[in-house]
Amino acid sequence: MRYPQIPDTLIALEEETLARWRDEDLFRQTLKATESGEPFVFFEGPPTANGRPGLHHIISRAIKDLVCRFRTMEGRSVTRIAGWDTHGLPVEIEAEKRLGISGKPEIEALGIAEFNTACRDSVFTYKKDWEDLSDRIGYWLDYSRPYATFDLAYIESVWWILKQIADRGLLYRGYKNVPYCPRCGTGLSSHEVALGYRDIEDSSLHFLCPWLTKEGEPDPEGRAFLVWTTTPWTVPSNTGLAVHPDLVYVDVQYEGRRLVLAEERLEAVLADGVEVLHRYKGAELEGTRYARPLEVVPAPDDPGNGWTVITEDFVSSEDGTGIVHIAPAFGSDDYAAGQRHDLPMLRPVDDAGLFVEGTELVAGVFVKDADPVLVEALEERGNLFRFGTAVHSYPHCWRCESPLIYIARDSWFAATSTLKDRMLAYNQAANWFPPDVGEGRMGEWLKGNVDWALSRDRYWGTPLPVWVCDQEPDHLEWIGSYDELAEHTGPLGDDFDPHRPHIDEYTWNCGECTGTMRRVPEVIDAWFDSGSMPYAQWHYPFEGRDEFERQYPADFICEGLDQTRGWFYSLLAISAMLDKGPPFRNVVVNNLILDAEGQKMSKSRGNTVDPWVAIADHGADAIRWYLITSSNPWVPKRYDPAAVREVSRKFLDTLFNTYKFFTLYANAEDWSPSEADPAPQDRSLLDRWLISRLSSVVTEVHSELNNYQLTRAYRILGEFVSEELSNWYVRRSRPRFWGSRGNTDDRDARAAFRTLWEALRTVCLLSAPVTPFVSDWIHRGLTGKSVHLEAFPGCDSGDGSAEGPEGRDESLEREVEAVRVLVSLGRATREEVKIRVRQPLKRLFAVVPEGLQIRSEVLDLLQDELNVKAVDFLDSADGLITLVAKPNYQVLGPKFGKETELAATAIRGLSEPELQAHKTGDPVSIEVAGRSTVLGSEDLTVEEESKGDLVVRSENGFTAALDPTLDEGLKAEGIARELVNRIQRLRKESGLAITDRIRLAVYGPEPIRAAAEGHRDFICEETLALQFEIRDRPDSVDGQDSVDGQDSVDGYDAVQSVKIDDADVVIALNRAAEGDPSGGRNAAGDRD
Repeated sequence: MRYPQIPDTLIALEEETLARWRDEDLFRQTLKATESGEPFVFFEGPPTANGRPGLHHIISRAIKDLVCRFRTMEGRSVTRIAGWDTHGLPVEIEAEKRLGISGKPEIEALGIAEFNTACRDSVFTYKKDWEDLSDRIGYWLDYSRPYATFDLAYIESVWWILKQIADRGLLYRGYKNVPYCPRCGTGLSSHEVALGYRDIEDSSLHFLCPWLTKEGEPDPEGRAFLVWTTTPWTVPSNTGLAVHPDLVYVDVQYEGRRLVLAEERLEAVLADGVEVLHRYKGAELEGTRYARPLEVVPAPDDPGNGWTVITEDFVSSEDGTGIVHIAPAFGSDDYAAGQRHDLPMLRPVDDAGLFVEGTELVAGVFVKDADPVLVEALEERGNLFRFGTAVHSYPHCWRCESPLIYIARDSWFAATSTLKDRMLAYNQAANWFPPDVGEGRMGEWLKGNVDWALSRDRYWGTPLPVWVCDQEPDHLEWIGSYDELAEHTGPLGDDFDPHRPHIDEYTWNCGECTGTMRRVPEVIDAWFDSGSMPYAQWHYPFEGRDEFERQYPADFICEGLDQTRGWFYSLLAISAMLDKGPPFRNVVVNNLILDAEGQKMSKSRGNTVDPWVAIADHGADAIRWYLITSSNPWVPKRYDPAAVREVSRKFLDTLFNTYKFFTLYANAEDWSPSEADPAPQDRSLLDRWLISRLSSVVTEVHSELNNYQLTRAYRILGEFVSEELSNWYVRRSRPRFWGSRGNTDDRDARAAFRTLWEALRTVCLLSAPVTPFVSDWIHRGLTGKSVHLEAFPGCDSGDGSAEGPEGRDESLEREVEAVRVLVSLGRATREEVKIRVRQPLKRLFAVVPEGLQIRSEVLDLLQDELNVKAVDFLDSADGLITLVAKPNYQVLGPKFGKETELAATAIRGLSEPELQAHKTGDPVSIEVAGRSTVLGSEDLTVEEESKGDLVVRSENGFTAALDPTLDEGLKAEGIARELVNRIQRLRKESGLAITDRIRLAVYGPEPIRAAAEGHRDFICEETLALQFEIRDRPDSVDGQDSVDGQDSVDGYDAVQSVKIDDADVVIALNRAAEGDPSGGRNAAGDRD
C-alpha cells in the first residue's frame, strides 16, 4: 500500500478530518458501536447560549471529550446528551438590552408577556456558535435531542421535584436577610453569592454612638462607643451594638474625647501611648444604652430592646473596633442577633435599593450613593470620628456585576441546612480531582451550609409551583405535574405555557375556605433548574424511568472551580433532598485560564483571547494537548502562544516527523504489514526494547486515565514519543529501513518497519482521546481505519482488535534505561572537554547500581552511542572520583562568628567516608575550639572531582568516566565521520533523493586525505557514493582562489567549502548516472 503524505499544516489536517467525520457521521458510528456496552454516565453541565463561548470553555470541553472518548474506546456506552440553560438573569439581561429597557419597572411597564417572549427568542442567539466551536475542537455531543430548561417536559420534572421536596417538609416561606441585587430586583442564594466576590475600594467609616445613662440621659463622663462599618448607608437603620462577652474593652482619652473600643484594637485604630482610663469585660457592657448616631428614620412605636449593647460570639478583634454595628434589616448575622435580643428592624430601603419616601436627607437616593450625605450628617451631629476608603472583598451579582446588599425579605427557602450530614456524606463518597477541592472548598462550604433561598422575584424562569389562598396564606398547595394542575383548573390546552404570565392566570377555589388559590409570583433559582438535569433530561418520572435508572448517578462530571458552589452544589443538594444518593462518582475540576503574564482574562483588561483566533493560530489539537499537559486541570494555567507552539513542536511535530520518516522509507520499499514480518521475539534487541517500552506505556497511560490523572497520562506518552520513540529508536534504527536498496538484511528491515508501524499505531490509539484529529489522520494513514472505532490498547474488545503490543521484558527495559543514563553522563563529559560525539574515543569506565547486569547486546548500544572503542565496568567509583567539601560561609558565619575560618578548615579536612555520610543525610560533626557541632545540610556542599586525566560524571548511583586521550588513528576516524556528516548535509541541500547514488570528491590537505583514504569504504557506504576521488585542494578554480560562488568543480554540480579540524576542505558531488554499479547505502542521517 501507499502511505499518504501528511498535510502541510495542522489546520489543513484538522479541516480535512472534520469533513471526513461529517461525511461518515463518525460520532453516530461510535455510539452505535458501543450501544450494548456497559454504561458510562456523563452529565453535561448546561451552558447559557445567549452569550458567545470563550477560550476558557475549551479546557472543560477538552477534558470532557478526552474522558468520554477514552471510555468509548474501552467499549463503554457513553450517552453524551447536550443541554442548554435557558432561564434566569443572563437571559433577562440580554432581553433588556435588545428591548432598550432596564430594570423591573420598565419590564412591567412593557408587560411580562412581551418581555418573556423576548427572553424566549434570545435564549439560542449563540447556539450555533457553541455548536460550531464544539465541532471544531472535536468535542462530540449529541445535539439531536438536547435538554433545555425552558421546555415543557423539563419544567414538569422540576415541578415534580419541588413537590417531592415540599412533601418532605423541606420547603418553607420565611422572612430572612438574603443577599439582594437591586439592579436585578431579586435575592440570591448563598452559593450564588460565593460566585461574585471581588476586591473593591469601599467606604471605611468610624462613627460614634454616645453612651447614655439607664434613664436615657447623656453620660456625665461623655463616653461614646467607637464603631466601624464599610456600609455607611446602613447607619440610619442601626438598632444595636454588639460586643464579645469575653473581650476586654477600654475607655480612653483621645484628642479631647472619651472613646470605648476593644483593647486589642487600640493600637491599630488610635495610636501608641493612649491613656486607658478604665477596662471592662464585654459582658459588663451588656444592656448599656446609647444614643442613635443618626435619626433620619422614624423610630418604631415599640422599640423593644433597641439601642442597647448586646453580646454576640461572632464579634472578633481581628478588624474594626471590636464593636459591631447591628442593623437587623441588612445582614444575616444582624437579623439573627436582632431576633435573639428583641431589636427593632428599620428597613427604609425599597426593592430598587432606594431610600423610601419619608427618609430624611436621602429619600429616593440609591443606598451606595447616599454615603457622602450620611457621613456629612454624622459630622454635623458630632458623631463622625474618621472617614476614608479601604480595599475589601465585597459580594457582587454574578450575573450583572452590581454590588449586592443584604436585606430582610419574604422568600421561599429549601431547608438544606437540615440535610448537612447527608450532603457531607454524598460529597465524601465522590472522588474529587483534586481531593482538596472536595475536602476543602466544597466540604467546608457544606459544613457551613445555610438554607437555600430558592425563590426569585423575576420573570423568565421556572415558576414556583405553589398556589396560596388569597384569604388564608397558610392554605397552600404544591403542584407536581400538569395533570395535577388540570385537575384543579380543567384542561390546559395544546398551547399551554407554564411560564409567566400565562401560568399566573390559573386559579381555583380554596378547598378550606372561601378564598381563591393563586400562584405566588416568584420563579425559582436557575441553578435549581440546572441541578435537576439528571431527572428532567429524561422527563422523569413521567417518562424515561428505565433511562434514568441506567443513567444515575454520573460516573463523571467536569466544570470550572466556580461550579463547586454552583452546579455541583445544586446537583448535590437536590439529590440529598430527594434522598437519591450521591449524584456523581468522579469530579474533575478545572481552574481559570490566565493570560501569558498570569493575569486573569477580562474585557476590561483587554487581554481576552478569541477561541477561534487561537484555533486558527495553533490548531485545536495543539491547544488541547497544551491545556492537558502543561499542568493539572485544577491548576490555573497561562495561555501563552509561545508555550502552545513549544509543546506542539515537541509532541505533534515529533509525531508528524516520525510518521513522515516511516512513510518515506515504507513507500520506497513498498512495505506493508504481513505474515512475512518477523514475530516480536525474533526481532532485534532494539525492536524488542521498544515493544516492551510500548507495553509499559500502555499500562501506565491506561492506569492514569482510569484514575483521572489526565496530565500524568499524557506527559508519559509525550515523553515516550519524543525521547524513546523518536530520539532513541528511530535515530538508532535509521540504517535498517533501507532493506533491499541497501546492505540491510531484508528480515531485519521488515522487523524495523513492523515495529515502527505498531508503535505509531499504538501511539495514535493512546493519544486519540486528547488529540483526536491528528490521531485519526495518522491511524487512517497507517491502517485505513478510524482510530475512534478502535479499542483502547489493553482493552479486550472481544474481536482481538484491541490486542496491544506484547513481549514485556522488564529486565531489558532496566538495562536500556541504564545505558541511556550512562549515555547522558558520557555526553556531558564530552561537552566538558569539547570533544564532539563523532570523534571516537578509546574507553569508558562505568559504574552502575549494585545488582544491575547489562547484557552484551545492550552494551553495544552504549559503546556505539558514546562512540568509544571499549567499555569497562567497575564495582565502584572509588578509583574515579574524590569527594571535596566546600564550606558555605554565608551559613557558617552566623553560627561560628569569629571561629568561622576554623570551622571552614575543619570542614575541608573531613574524610571521604564522612563526606559520603553527609551526602546520604547521616550526622557528621566537627570540633571547633573544643566544641563539637553537628553539621547541617546547608553548612557545606559536597562536590565530586575527577582523579587523573579521566572526565567523570555521576548521578543516582551511575558513574561515567571518559578517557579523552586521542591518538592519530582516533583522529583520522573522527575526520572520516565528520566528512560523512558534511556530505550528507550537501546531499540534502542539493535536493537529492534519499535513494540517489552519487559521485563524490574530497579536496584537502594531507591529514584529511589520509583519513578519507583510510575510511574510503565507510564513507562510500554511508553516503551512497559509487565513485570517490580524494585529491589535493587545487590552487585555483575557474581562475579563482576559492570555490565559493562556483557552480561546479571538475564536473561536480554541488560544491561546498568547509572547515574540519581547522583545515580547509572542499566537498563536491553530483548524482551518479543510471546503471553505475552500487557502492553503498545511506543512513539518512548522522550523529549530532
